[in-house]
Amino acid sequence: MTTSTRRAMLALAPSILAAPATLRAQEAGAFPERPVRLIVPFPPGQAADIFGRLVADELSKRWPQRVVVENRSGGAGALGMEAGARAVPDGYTLTIGTSGTLGVNPSLMPNLPYDAERDFAAITNIFTLPLVLVAHPGAGLGDLRTVLDRAREKPGALNYASAGPGTAQHMAMEMLAHRAGVRMTHVPYRGSGPAMADLIAGNVTLMMDSLASALPQIQAGRARAVATTGRARPPQLRDTQTVAEAGISGYEALGWSGLVAPAATPPAILRRINADAVAILGDPGVVARMAELGGFADPGTPEQFGAFIRSEIAKWRQVAREANVKLEG
Repeated sequence: MTTSTRRAMLALAPSILAAPATLRAQEAGAFPERPVRLIVPFPPGQAADIFGRLVADELSKRWPQRVVVENRSGGAGALGMEAGARAVPDGYTLTIGTSGTLGVNPSLMPNLPYDAERDFAAITNIFTLPLVLVAHPGAGLGDLRTVLDRAREKPGALNYASAGPGTAQHMAMEMLAHRAGVRMTHVPYRGSGPAMADLIAGNVTLMMDSLASALPQIQAGRARAVATTGRARPPQLRDTQTVAEAGISGYEALGWSGLVAPAATPPAILRRINADAVAILGDPGVVARMAELGGFADPGTPEQFGAFIRSEIAKWRQVAREANVKLEG
C-alpha cells in the first residue's frame, strides 16, 4: 500500500465511522414513513384505551402517517404486552404500558411472557389518575367506613369487581383490605366495561375502577363513589373522601399509562417519539381534555419514566408479599 493510498483511507475513516449514526439520524428524521401501530393491552373503554387513543389522535395530527390503535386484551394485559415486546424494534409498534402490566404483573405472575424491565424501552408516561371505589346505588354503601363495617360482619361475603386479576384496580383493593384487616371476595372481569355493566345491573356490589372510566357512571347516578385512592380528593369528586381520610393512613394507589417500545428500538427514534409526545402532553388543550376525562398529564424523559416503572415494581412487590396475592399466568 502506497503512502498516498494510506493517507486517503485515513482521511475517509471519520466519515465511514460516522455513517451509521448519520443513517440513524436520517431514519429518525423521516420517521414515520408508514402507519404506526399502538397496542393497548386492554379492551376499549378502560383508562389505558381512553388516553391511549387521545395521544394516538394527537400524534396522527403531527405525523405524516396515522397511529392506529389495536386493542389486544387477555391475560391481565400480558397478551398485548408480549406482542409489543416481540415486535420489530423500529418504532412502528408502540405499546401502552400500565400500572398493572408494568408495575403489578411482575410480582404476581410467575410465568409472565415478558420482562417488564428488560423487554421494553421507556418513552414517557402519559397520565396518572386516582382510582375510585364505587358501589351500586341501592347497596346502602355510602362511605368507606360502612363498606369496611359490613365486610367485618361477614368476612368474604362482600364481593368486589375489578378490570381483571393483577390490574392496579385489583391490587388497590387487596392493599385496602389488608391494611383495613377485612376480607372481601374478588370477582375479576375482562375489562372495566363488563365489570361496570354488572355493577350497574346489581350483580356485584362494589368495584374498584379508574376515575376516568367510572366518572361518567358516577355523574349519571348509575354508580356511587365511595372513596378515592389518591393523596388528595380529585376536583371531579370533591365531596368523596380519600381512603386515607377514611382512616387508612398512608394509603395511596394510582393508575397510570405510558408509552413503551421494544427494547432494541434505536435511541434516535425513541427521542423523536418522546419529543412529540411530551409536546402533546404539554399542550393546554390536551391537558384540559385529560382533566375532563379524570386524568392528569404526566410527561417526562425516557429516563424518568424508566425510573418510575422500577419504583412501581418495587411498591407492588411489597403489597403482593404483604397481602399474599399470587396469580397463575
